[in-house]
Amino acid sequence: MADNVDFSEVVRTEWPRVVAILVRDFGDIELAEDCAQEAFLEASQRWGDGEDVPDRPGAWLTTTARRKALDRVRRSTNYQSKLEELETRARRGPETATTDLVDEQLALLLGCCHPSLNLEAQVALTLRLVAGLTTEQIARGFLVEDATMGKRLTRAKNKVRAAGVPFASVDRAVLQERIEAVCHVIYLIFTEGHASSSEEAFVRGDLCDEAAWLATLLARLLPDEPETHGLAALILFTDARRATRVDADGLPILLEDQDRSLWDRDKITSGLHALGRARDLGALGPFGLQALLASMHVVAPSFDQTDWERMVRIYDLLAQTDSSPVVALNRAVALSFAVDPEAGLAAIEPLREDLDNYVYLHSARAELLRRTGDIDGARDSYRKALTCDPPLVQQRFLEHQLKTVARRKS
Repeated sequence: MADNVDFSEVVRTEWPRVVAILVRDFGDIELAEDCAQEAFLEASQRWGDGEDVPDRPGAWLTTTARRKALDRVRRSTNYQSKLEELETRARRGPETATTDLVDEQLALLLGCCHPSLNLEAQVALTLRLVAGLTTEQIARGFLVEDATMGKRLTRAKNKVRAAGVPFASVDRAVLQERIEAVCHVIYLIFTEGHASSSEEAFVRGDLCDEAAWLATLLARLLPDEPETHGLAALILFTDARRATRVDADGLPILLEDQDRSLWDRDKITSGLHALGRARDLGALGPFGLQALLASMHVVAPSFDQTDWERMVRIYDLLAQTDSSPVVALNRAVALSFAVDPEAGLAAIEPLREDLDNYVYLHSARAELLRRTGDIDGARDSYRKALTCDPPLVQQRFLEHQLKTVARRKS
């Protein structure tokens, strides 16, 4: 019997494996999800007191979920033609080659991010099928009613069924096309956790945790792809600052004011390892370059000792693959520290039309104006930021900045 089993960790580790195997064997994500859920529920009831826990919980869960799926199949005339094949697979038991299991989990992740699904559906399915979050948890994370998220998931599953979305291994060419989409979905989940649109909290640790786990899983499934390691590094470096990003009142704390002694050194170390792996595999892509930028913050002894000149050069490299105005805005902020605030303001000026409704442009501009001594201009920019309809927490932060702009050190 296994001792001291952490059931929550079993769920996190084994859920995507069980679902991936059932999707492979039965070709029905709803059946796979339902039977996996039933198996985990049975396990929680059996193992709740710590007794009768098998030595290999994952194997028990896979076998139990398979049997439940087969029971449903036997009751359905739609599956009669497949029953013999499915029973043969079930008799094979839970033993699966490591490579096959990797392929199955990767196929599940790629299927959730299939291009026939819209971005909302991709995010919802990834959190449900790969991360194992409940409908209620996903709804809470993205600020919608449980019923709304339930309908969204149902529509996504119907689309998967109608479009014949494959949950099977793909060739190299298709894989290369889809890696970017999968990375984007995972990073979107992290972004919502790191700077939430929630009216109640600026940082959503639950979503940050799920995104970090998904990024680590993707890097493990695709160990030779530099961007998967770059994504993992970026999330780890950024999330390492989580404990210092809000004050006692829940308001954001600027990077320059954060207590670096409280940053998570284990995450930073893991991030450096992932970034090193990405660099060893070749030229850094967009996520790798962003991770390199994030690494410079977490390794700098202080805000003032950050290598801003190098950061500007890295932003120039990033702009070659991502010419978005948001990247240009971040470069302008780095430039303001590498050279002076006036240089940053000059770089921001051409972006104002494209980013007129982007709260961070106006708040960044306000801070640069404050540093030049233009207090009236800073106040005007903070007021403009407030018109961009930010979430309540950010609104409170901007109002605080507006009140104290004249008192902040230059």
